[in-house]
Parts: sequence; structure tokens; C-alpha cells
Amino acid sequence: MVDRISADPEICGGQACVKGTRVPVYAILDFLAAGNTVEEILDEYPQLVREDVLAAVEYAAMLAREEFETVGAP
Repeated sequence: MVDRISADPEICGGQACVKGTRVPVYAILDFLAAGNTVEEILDEYPQLVREDVLAAVEYAAMLAREEFETVGAP
């Protein structure tokens, strides 16, 4: 699913976005953190599909795992 996410210096200043859109991953995560549902996000961003939202969560989890492994390493 992470293949739905890209970071292009020419789009959104290089922030990770859903491919083919200018919707940054952080915007999707902010909506989820605020308690919004996937359906509410899709209403706000009609260019997205459910798999895009899930890919954003997967991408964030991947980054968190990498960060944690780096910080938690002996």
C-alpha cells in the first residue's frame, strides 16, 4: 500500500503525499487523530479512496517503527 505515497520536491514542498494528489499524509493523520472517520476524510478529499487513507496510516507506522528502532537501539 505504501506505493500509493510519494514525496516529490516539486509537490507540496517534498512532503509525503498521496500519489497523484496534493493531499499530504500529515493532513490525513491529523483528521484521524482528531477523531474523524475514514468516510469523513473521503468526504473532505473526494479525490482519495479508502486505500489511500490506509496507505497513509501504513506509511506513518513504517516511519514510527524506523524511528523507534533507531532510538531504542543499544
